[in-house]
Amino acid sequence: KGNMIDIAIGVIIGAAFSKVVDVLVKQILLPPLSLLTSGFNLQNKKLVLREAVMVKGVAHPEEVAIGYGQLLQVSVDFLIVSLTIFVVVQFMNRLKNRADDVHDTTVKTPKDIELLTRVANLLEKQNELLQNKK
Repeated sequence: KGNMIDIAIGVIIGAAFSKVVDVLVKQILLPPLSLLTSGFNLQNKKLVLREAVMVKGVAHPEEVAIGYGQLLQVSVDFLIVSLTIFVVVQFMNRLKNRADDVHDTTVKTPKDIELLTRVANLLEKQNELLQNKK
């Protein structure tokens, strides 16, 4: 049950984080980039394969285009999310490794690790005593 709840919380936070990144890219990063590139709007970029022909205000046939701008914008979103997740995972791994290190006195060792360390020390002493008796 605990793992399912953790996964559900991760999905909810991920969805919310995705919205934050989407706004960050669209409203914060791309406007200055557009200003620096003389109004270059990445989202609207497309490669037109066939132009639409207007007949009495109606397009015949419709325009056929490859919209690569949206792909580039989503790629920027993906890079930001993946970089953020990478940094968070690295930070958590560093904290976990410090917590698991028995010799590191700056971090309080978890109770289960302390118990396992004491059991390992007792087993080593017992093995030494048995070796000495032979």
